[in-house]
Amino acid sequence: MKTINKNVPINNEIREKEVRLISSTGEQLGIVSAKDALRMAEEKELDLVMIAPTAKPPVCKIMDYHKFNYEQAKKEKEARKNQKVITLKEIRFSPSTEEHDIDIKANNARKFLQDGDKLKVTVRFRGREAAYSQNGLKILESFAGKLEDVGIIEKPAKMEGRNMIMIMTPKKS
Repeated sequence: MKTINKNVPINNEIREKEVRLISSTGEQLGIVSAKDALRMAEEKELDLVMIAPTAKPPVCKIMDYHKFNYEQAKKEKEARKNQKVITLKEIRFSPSTEEHDIDIKANNARKFLQDGDKLKVTVRFRGREAAYSQNGLKILESFAGKLEDVGIIEKPAKMEGRNMIMIMTPKKS
């Protein structure tokens, strides 16, 4: 079923003289006056809803508007429930981080990647450390090597100001 804008005119709000009418079963009833269309809808105890206001003449359908809105809200809620929200987790290092500390942070990062989260790995340089950016690059390469079974590098290591940043995403299985 098509989604209908919540602000569509229904019943007495329709100000057009003639409309193209579609029955509740989906068959086209042709072009009729808006008053006749409203009368037909009231006879069936349903609503007259303008579903295509920009068409010439506008298209109206006979339906139970409140039931339709309820079903649309239910579908939207179900679609939101099935969405996977990807969060960006960050892990920070300094250029003097030791191998054991890298291993511990790699184990935490492995959990993040297995949960389906993206990972932002940052090496922060302070003061004169920025002159030795190759140390930060070694740390990031070592870190990525430890996680190559669960993640891939989306954005390779790059200096951004005083930080060297790399982004990893989970591998598609």
